[in-house]
Amino acid sequence: MDAGHAYYAFDTPEEIEAMRERLKAAKVAHPQYNGISREWMRNGLTMPAEQVQEWIASGKPYVIRLKIPHKEMIRFQDGVRGWVKVDTAALDDKVLMKSDGWPTYHFASVVDDHLMEITHVIRGEEWLPSTPIHILLYRYLDCPIPEFIHLPLLLAPNGSGKLSKRHADQYGFPAFPIAWNSPDLKVERAFKEAGYLPEVLLNFLALLGWNPGTNKEVFTKQALIEAFSLERLGKSGVKFDIAKAKWFNQQHIKQQGPAVWASYFMAEAAKENITCSQEDAIAICTLVKDRITFPKDFWQEGRFFFFDPVDYDAELIEKNHAAKGSIMDFAENLKTLVEWNVEQVKALLPKVAGIMPLLRMALTGSKAGPDLIAIMILLGRDKSYKRIKAFLEKAFV
Repeated sequence: MDAGHAYYAFDTPEEIEAMRERLKAAKVAHPQYNGISREWMRNGLTMPAEQVQEWIASGKPYVIRLKIPHKEMIRFQDGVRGWVKVDTAALDDKVLMKSDGWPTYHFASVVDDHLMEITHVIRGEEWLPSTPIHILLYRYLDCPIPEFIHLPLLLAPNGSGKLSKRHADQYGFPAFPIAWNSPDLKVERAFKEAGYLPEVLLNFLALLGWNPGTNKEVFTKQALIEAFSLERLGKSGVKFDIAKAKWFNQQHIKQQGPAVWASYFMAEAAKENITCSQEDAIAICTLVKDRITFPKDFWQEGRFFFFDPVDYDAELIEKNHAAKGSIMDFAENLKTLVEWNVEQVKALLPKVAGIMPLLRMALTGSKAGPDLIAIMILLGRDKSYKRIKAFLEKAFV
């Protein structure tokens, strides 16, 4: 204020609207409070000093505006777009302090970043038009100007428009990082609770607008740190593809290894009062790992080992009603095997080659799943025989 870079403004909303209408009538493309229009408005630049002080002393509302220089070129280098030039004639005199005494974002963010010794301001490209305002504020406050990097916009999954929380509901993905429950905010659907790993979100988000210059996509945190450079940030908007995030989750989980998989499996099993050894959990998880997207899926895909099937697909049974004899013979042959191993069980399968989905359903309750021989080996001879017999008795009545 003392240096003449800001001033009091006493205009009412009605007076400001009238000014804009006047400019519209004069065919001004962007009617705003600027170096021209402020000359006929009610402010500290057009009113006598005594009248200004009387207004402030009376308690009447006022704001403080930034005095934008008229027809000056603001130049700054953006980390993504290179040199950017903006004519101040296109800027309006932004409000710095509102009538309620609170600072606006433009003023507060500049002061805040300076006090925190921020060296790089990395934000979305929608803030690019505000950067000249912020640079003037840094300059007028005699503060070091940080480097600016404006990232490309995140777009909706269909590529149409900027990503918003409504797209989360529309496309069925979380809008928040973690669940939250407070009087002001209740969040139930969140990335952490949905099963996305922290390193997955880091990997996924890093590749939204940046690329390493290679075909590599799966990165650990340390690998990202080593590979990342601002020079490889793109300018174009990028779709928020939740299917890709799920793919990243699959890839990171595969890299974690059997011991971690088993910990996921055993934790979910314990919720249903099922006790499982680490050895069995590792064997089951290794079998179903290719069907996994989230950690809880290990249990969902492998829980059939602990629960006998109770429901079967009636349509599949109807189509294969003549297969009862073949399945019965297969079950009886299982009892005669000298050893219970892959080779012995595999030798029996040609006899039921045409009705494998039916056999799978008898053992697991599902028409699809991992390798059937591996399932039978893990189930064991007695449990496999018992489940097939139960299926025959219930399905073929």
